[in-house]
Amino acid sequence: MTRFPRPFLPHGFIVLACGLLALGCSRVAPSPSLPDLTEDPPSSSSAPDAPGFFADVTASSGITFTYRNGEEADLYTLLESLGGGVALLDYDQDGRLDIFVAGGGYFDPVDKTVKGYPNRLYHNEGNGRFRDVTAEAGLDKPLFYSHGCAVGDYDNDGWPDLLVTGYGRMALYHNNHGRFEEVTKAAGLAGDHAPQWSTSAAWADLNGDGLPDLFVGQYVDWSLATNVPCQPLGRGGPVDVCPPTGFNPLPPKLYWNNGDGTFREAGPEAGLKPGKTLGVVVADVDEDGRPDVYVANDTVANQLYINKGNGRFEEEGVRRGVALSEEGRAAGSMGVDAADYDGSGHLSLFVANFTQQAHGLYRNRGRGLFDHVSSRAGLTAIGLNFVGFGAAFLDYDNDGAEDLIISNGHVVRHPPSPQTLAQRPVLLRNLSRPGKPDAAARFEDVSDKAGPFFRAKHRGRGLAVGDLNDDGKPDVVISHCDEPVVLLRNDVDNGNHWLGVELSGRPYRDAVGARLSLEVGGRRLVRAVKGGASYLSSGDRRVIFGLGADSAVDRLTVRWPSGRTQVWEGAVLAADRYWTLAEGEPAPKPFSHGSGR
Repeated sequence: MTRFPRPFLPHGFIVLACGLLALGCSRVAPSPSLPDLTEDPPSSSSAPDAPGFFADVTASSGITFTYRNGEEADLYTLLESLGGGVALLDYDQDGRLDIFVAGGGYFDPVDKTVKGYPNRLYHNEGNGRFRDVTAEAGLDKPLFYSHGCAVGDYDNDGWPDLLVTGYGRMALYHNNHGRFEEVTKAAGLAGDHAPQWSTSAAWADLNGDGLPDLFVGQYVDWSLATNVPCQPLGRGGPVDVCPPTGFNPLPPKLYWNNGDGTFREAGPEAGLKPGKTLGVVVADVDEDGRPDVYVANDTVANQLYINKGNGRFEEEGVRRGVALSEEGRAAGSMGVDAADYDGSGHLSLFVANFTQQAHGLYRNRGRGLFDHVSSRAGLTAIGLNFVGFGAAFLDYDNDGAEDLIISNGHVVRHPPSPQTLAQRPVLLRNLSRPGKPDAAARFEDVSDKAGPFFRAKHRGRGLAVGDLNDDGKPDVVISHCDEPVVLLRNDVDNGNHWLGVELSGRPYRDAVGARLSLEVGGRRLVRAVKGGASYLSSGDRRVIFGLGADSAVDRLTVRWPSGRTQVWEGAVLAADRYWTLAEGEPAPKPFSHGSGR
């Protein structure tokens, strides 16, 4: 994420810091193989208020919340650079997605400690309206400096539970039929006295026992006691936020689910290694039926944990080609996602990176072996001045090809020109042939057509994608630093058809790791149920297939995490609606509102 000049420190510490910072500073200059763009391409050829693909409906939605990072204390801490995330979950099982946002925190000037602001839960009332139900749902305590959120039904009772990450601790909330109870200590997740700074997390059955396990990324060993001011990256201020390069990495946490409401920490025995983790996605990238874990690290190599079974993982990021940039260097990586963007049937990986580094698109050529294709896929055409955070594949126009959306915003307060603190978000349209193998699949920047929000600059962080009004078109919620959370409604009106699917596994209800293959009009669309993804956020777990002009499908094949495969013929899956598919049940069920599920 951050790469800056050295801090104001005594000489001995400077010698050590310079050695560490050299890793990051050597990556500031644009690579010769990338376009040397001193300015971003023009973001708009339209009038500033012209309508577009997405409408900012925050003002009419009832959502009035801002993530606060405490920067007003002018301590210039690394902590304030991370921001917060968003979770989309149907917490009361009424059939509508609700919105949870992490609240952030501040620095108490009296006792010189880090403290937290409240988080927020908004209930989806329908008709585009949301109501603050934080207190009545039991999510108003405890208060700590929060960052991320991960949704998972850890006890398989059909009610989504919630994990909130942050500085110094995290919190697990058990969902008791729409009312949450904080059970962190009782569940064995309170941790020990070792440093804790949890970031992105993901739920998935990682050992194949039918119970959701928990992977928690951690960042670095930082505290207010070790905080020091740094020289600015650019002009405009006497000091600025320091980089993570001068701090030791913290090991990620892996918690096995014991099946009785408790967890056992098993990271070292499972083969996990320290990293400066900011993003996590769980997906079966080598197609062996076991979910793997891709970790986006800040200034050190990204990690790909290949699931070997029996609770063991092998870190194979370098060997499989997803640890480094196209030039073989570690990047400052934040948001991540996985999708079959090129119609190959394989899940490729995307990671959003720091300024002066191209975002990483790693094309899966089969068996979990990857090629770095950012340049030839057109991603470097957006320039190198963005600091990317929230990132997600989404088929915003329902043509069947997976597009990309990225929220951006700098982490230093005084970035050098032409870099800016606030930055425009980016929407990239996939130009490939949907459902047909296309090794040369490319993206184009269509942000200028996406709506006024995309033509303005923001301090973007966490991003979640989900269909909030159940019209078959993915909407977007974005959290920012010291700027209101934004709800973007998808207003694309092109007549394309779609098919929505919610999976319910047995015994593992969330079905993370499931692979879906839809045959339609001579094409094959492959999707997956993923854990984690984006940045500090958790999106809609339902799967939307964009069908384009096709109004009927041929068949849908689902490979469940249990290894079972089921097939549903198109005659029972009408288009332009959602269906619930339960493992082992031959008949799909219509998705409905108001009666629970």
